[in-house]
Amino acid sequence: MAKRPNPILHMDAKKPESSAKMKAIAVIGAGALALTAPFVAQWEGKRNDPYRDIVGVWTVCYGDTRDVKPGQRQTDAQCQDRLYAQIADHAKPVVACVPQLKGKDAQLAASVSLAYNIGTGGFCKSTAAKRFRAGDWKGGCNAFYAWRFAGGKEIRGLANRRRQEMALCRTGL
Repeated sequence: MAKRPNPILHMDAKKPESSAKMKAIAVIGAGALALTAPFVAQWEGKRNDPYRDIVGVWTVCYGDTRDVKPGQRQTDAQCQDRLYAQIADHAKPVVACVPQLKGKDAQLAASVSLAYNIGTGGFCKSTAAKRFRAGDWKGGCNAFYAWRFAGGKEIRGLANRRRQEMALCRTGL
């Protein structure tokens, strides 16, 4: 009698989630991460080779400046892990300063995107964060647009990003 193959051994095994992704899920939840990661990736763009950004800081992957060394090319998988790690690292202080965001996936995703771009300190001191803490969700979302300037000038790319963050933030309100 011919031995039948074990169907479990022949199934396509799912690749285990990276520890960076699991950390991000633990901080903001799977739903918010599913919104945040592609949103941030779209706006940051991806470059596997380190480069100097407009102010001369070594940067790689999706706008990541942590521990970047010239010439150290990153694989796509490494860039994905870096993105998840940065999201978790930005989300943790965002949730700490505005705990009301927990469970509000769209508003949390938009807030993490803003913090990824302006820094967590800037976000936590922002009018958006103050309004969210007061329960003014639409007002908090609208306050994102104040962050469209760099060097005292309105930057078209920042204005476009803020409009999309605001639209994401208003989802479900």
